[in-house]
Amino acid sequence: MPCWHGPRGSSRLHGTSSGSRASSAGSPPGSPSTAIPRRQLPSRRRASASRPTRPSGRGSRPTSSRTCSSGRASTCSGRTPPPPDAPTVGAGSGRMPPVTATPGRGASPAVPRRSLTAVVAGLVLGGALTWNVANTGAAADELGEAYGVSLGAVGLLTTALFVTHLLSQLPAGVVADRFGARRVALAAIAFVVVGDTILLLTDGFGAATAARLIIGIGSGSGFVAGLDLIRAGGGGPVAQGLFGGATTASAGLALVIVPPLEEAIGWRAPYWASLAYVLLAAIAVIAAFGASLSRAHGRRGGVLADGRLVPLCILHAATFGLNVIAGNWVVTLLERQGASAAAAGLAGGLILLVGVVSRPVGGWIVTRHVHRPVTFWSLAVVGVSAGVLAAGPPTAVAALAALAFGIAAGLPWTGFYVAAQRLRPDGPAAAIAFVNVAASFAILAGTPLVGLTFDALPGDGAIGFAAIGAAALLALAAWRRMPAAGETSA
Repeated sequence: MPCWHGPRGSSRLHGTSSGSRASSAGSPPGSPSTAIPRRQLPSRRRASASRPTRPSGRGSRPTSSRTCSSGRASTCSGRTPPPPDAPTVGAGSGRMPPVTATPGRGASPAVPRRSLTAVVAGLVLGGALTWNVANTGAAADELGEAYGVSLGAVGLLTTALFVTHLLSQLPAGVVADRFGARRVALAAIAFVVVGDTILLLTDGFGAATAARLIIGIGSGSGFVAGLDLIRAGGGGPVAQGLFGGATTASAGLALVIVPPLEEAIGWRAPYWASLAYVLLAAIAVIAAFGASLSRAHGRRGGVLADGRLVPLCILHAATFGLNVIAGNWVVTLLERQGASAAAAGLAGGLILLVGVVSRPVGGWIVTRHVHRPVTFWSLAVVGVSAGVLAAGPPTAVAALAALAFGIAAGLPWTGFYVAAQRLRPDGPAAAIAFVNVAASFAILAGTPLVGLTFDALPGDGAIGFAAIGAAALLALAAWRRMPAAGETSA
């Protein structure tokens, strides 16, 4: 029978021979078996008419995602009209526009485009807010004289900050998942600005303690917001490891910068420096408001009830938490074992400052899919190193043990946060906060307990460091239930 073929409105009929009719029986109109001179086909249709559309493989679905000739992705099904710029096909032919690519069944989900402004904002924010962890200790004598209190009372300024730092993280994570990390970041900066302003305008120790409580809210919520801002900006494990390095470096820089600054401008130097740093972070965060960030997705559920996060909490407390506890007391331990003040200070610096390097390296380790074995060996090294320090070795051996302790404790740091984010895409910021709260609580409770072993128990703190090593080795039981970080992009 005659076959209608041609552009819309065309009246040209092409006859077919009996052999052609026989060969084309049952074929859809316009299939390659229809005897139509190829030179009469439009050039844009000739390519699609020269080869039939084949199924993509076993299990292929009638509705599939295809990229049409216009270059735009569309769903090509019988009920979906072609895009407006698709080529015109013959009336009633039933053929689809030419297909240039069909994604495979294992196609990866879309990865958010990396925003450099968001990543930089997260890094600056983390550094600015953790500056306050060490800035008062760097001018402890001057602050004690100005407030008329003892050095022990000056230490309460840091304790006050840590209390609200701990309590603010989970609420900040929930709010960040709902309203975005940038808004939480600005709120955190506002808390620090208010606290620093009180410290600069008042002279009483009670007002200073209240101001440090306010600053702690900013530092805790800012930590969560900064790390989540990097994640939302497309920063992978290496960028998140850099965040960890930046927070460690900032606390170390406070110990270096504040003393000479105090000699130049007076005892309020820690507060002036904090205010300047946090205003710089505010500029970076405001600039990030123009970036396109990924948001939490999926049905939200309670993070606290998710048992999959518990092993991450235990392991993070057994590495990062124990590292901070040991860093607070290792100088005193080595001095009582006979080391000089300079050698003990060097060992104490190594146990903490190597995190500047080991945390970004730990992010790279996550991309190599070896985070689980590295975590196992890190716990083992932390346990053995703490035991060596407790045994009272020569100063050189103690320094090497402190270095090994710091490196081993820093390598798994990034992977715990990455794993928490992947386990809870509906609440990544809350998951970050939950894991970090465990380590913060361990630091808050463990630091004074280890300190008691220096005076209340024999051994001048050796029992406390032996307990640190035992806690790290006991945490290996939680390693069996540890979920993989599973991140692939740097």
